[in-house]
Amino acid sequence: MTAAEALVKAVRIMADAGVDGAPRDARLLLAHALGVGADRLTLLLHDTVPTDALVRFGTLVANRASRVPVAYLIERRQFFGRDFIVTPAVLDPRGDTETLIEAALVRPFARLLDLGTGSGAIALTLLAERPGTTGIATDVSRAALDVAGRNAAGLGVADRIAFAQSDWFSHVTGPFDLIVSNPPYIAASDMQDLSPEVLNEPREALTDEGDGLSAYRAITTGAGAQMTPGGRLLVEIGATQGQTVASMFKVAGFAQVAVTKDIDGRDRCVSGDWAG
Repeated sequence: MTAAEALVKAVRIMADAGVDGAPRDARLLLAHALGVGADRLTLLLHDTVPTDALVRFGTLVANRASRVPVAYLIERRQFFGRDFIVTPAVLDPRGDTETLIEAALVRPFARLLDLGTGSGAIALTLLAERPGTTGIATDVSRAALDVAGRNAAGLGVADRIAFAQSDWFSHVTGPFDLIVSNPPYIAASDMQDLSPEVLNEPREALTDEGDGLSAYRAITTGAGAQMTPGGRLLVEIGATQGQTVASMFKVAGFAQVAVTKDIDGRDRCVSGDWAG
């Protein structure tokens, strides 16, 4: 079977299973099975696919048809122009989160704290963008911290980041002039509305099993004790949570509180300066 024939069959299987973007995913999975870059696949379309690669590809396609995210299958995701290792132990980094990166980079910082780091996409991107800065990244999941550590080594910032298994601020010591987080913010009642792909991601990183706001309560009330005067807190939010989370910031003692929209015009981040 040629690569082109394998792609046609794979697209049909995935499309029948309701996978959006089946042609794109099929190309990524075949390139992964062949061990080549996706940009080289066009050159191989008329070549016969080796038997072992065809078996690997068939397994990948079956898993994708079962709605396993493609990033988990190839264990890679591009985020802010960098390649991150991604496994089922962490959230699949999304382009929406790049809004938080852009907002954080508006001002200088020297020492950051990333709460609930997952793959490390936020903390490691910020360190890579600002040479000379240092930070700490936390997560309650040891498996997630292992993934983040591998990414830190791959991006060449391992000497500037420390990792701590911690429930929010329980095992960290400040002060920090930037605290960032993309916490679980989906209400338990909304989980049923998520796509099958998202439901394959770590549940504890998606929802607090409550109203979707408990993480913000913990972060806003605990952040001040870990911040330098004028330090900045920046969190990602769900599209309907902007004003509620902004109010939490103000009650906790933050000034210059602002809600930032993403490229689609949806509320995506809340930021504030520590006035204590």
